Order: sequence, then C-alpha cells, then structure tokens
Amino acid sequence: MNRDATEDTGSERKTVIITGASRGIGHHTAKCFLDRGWQIITCSRDDVPPECKRDPNWTNHLPADLSDPESVSAFIDSVNEIVGDGPVHGLVNNAGLSPKSPHRERLGCLNGDLEAWQEVFELNLFAALRLSRGFAGALHRGHGAIVNITSIAGHKIHPFAGSAYSISKAALSALTRELANEFAALDVRVNAIAPGEIETDMIQPEYDVLIPRIPLDRMGTPADVAGTIFYLCSDDARYVTGTEIWVTGGQHIF
Repeated sequence: MNRDATEDTGSERKTVIITGASRGIGHHTAKCFLDRGWQIITCSRDDVPPECKRDPNWTNHLPADLSDPESVSAFIDSVNEIVGDGPVHGLVNNAGLSPKSPHRERLGCLNGDLEAWQEVFELNLFAALRLSRGFAGALHRGHGAIVNITSIAGHKIHPFAGSAYSISKAALSALTRELANEFAALDVRVNAIAPGEIETDMIQPEYDVLIPRIPLDRMGTPADVAGTIFYLCSDDARYVTGTEIWVTGGQHIF
C-alpha cells in the first residue's frame, strides 16, 4: 500500500492510539489501521517488540501497565510528547483483564478475590477514563473518535466470563454513554463495540459449546472486530456517537 495517503483524508496521515495491542483484537486492530495508512501508537505490558522498531515514522510502541495509575499517567505523558501540538484521530481502549482461578474456574461474586476485582476495574474501566481525559485535547484537535471494547458478557450472565470482568464491561458501556455526551462538545465521538465469542487466547475449548447459540454458526475472528473498530474511527461514522455495536454473529439476540 502507498502510505503517502490515508484511506479517509487523502493527504493527511491520521494517528490512532491502541491499547492492549500485543495480541488478539488489539494486534489485528493495529494492523488494520496500519494497512490503511494510519500512524499507530500502541501499548502493552510487554517491552517494545522488535517489529515495532522497523519504521518509527509509522509505529510507536510503549510498554505500560494500564492497571497502574502511575504507569497510565506516564503513558499519557509519553504519547502527548510524541504527538506534540498535532491531532489524534482515534483512541481504542482495548486492554482488558479476565482473571480465572488456578483451575480456570469462573470467579463469581462469592469466590473472587477483591484485590483481583480492583485490578480488573483499574484496567477495564478506569484506564479507559484516564486515557480519554488525558488525550482529550489531542482528540479535539483531530475531531477524533474513542472506541471502547466492551463485551457481550457485560449485558448478560456468561457461563465462563467472571463476575468482575462482566461487571467492569457493563460499567464501561455506561461510561461510553457519559463520555459521548460530554465529548460531543469537543467534537469527539465516543462509541463501544461488544464482541461475542472471538477466537483469541481468552477462548478455551469449553467455549465450543456456545457455537450452537450463534446464528452465524461460528466464532468471530479478531479481524471481524478490527474492521468494525476502524469503521467507528473513520469518516463513514462521523454522525455516530453514544452507540454500542454488537459483534457477536447474532448471539446477543437470544
């Protein structure tokens, strides 16, 4: 692809920040934006992968533990230094955590460790709030979009996702609505995507029993989610805000 022009704006190269980008949905989302000519700024708990050093004009990867408020603050400062007075056109709050017991047992309200709950909420909810606030100025300059990755588990009891994860994702859905209302004054759109059963490292063999509940009769792929994220950040969705899109193959209708 000729990266001298982006798909959306012709001559202007756009910039997107993507969290949890080392694997799964985040990795495919980064690739989706990069393939369409966007500059990507990513983070994960891991150190900078060698492949992210290939072209610093197009990729920046920063290690960050988004469950740690100090690390979030440092990440915000580093990205704002990279961006300077320039715009940011997209923020994808994808990083998430779903703890399991040593035997991969579902952790509910009665048997889940409260410290683990706090870590889940720090990463799944408060990090999204902190990042949205920290990049508000740059997003305003870019007339940008925020996309929060929620979950089908945030809307109904899930047989495998733990209570802390599910409740944090429900809270993230509510946060999306509140941010959409307030960020509209900054000309920044805020939406969410609620994936269903997506083939990532979080999916275990027991999830196969859920396929008969999916009208499209298959699990989704990270690329299915990445394409929807890109749509919400693109000019095609310029009048879409405060919305949560289901990427579930129809599973949510039951």
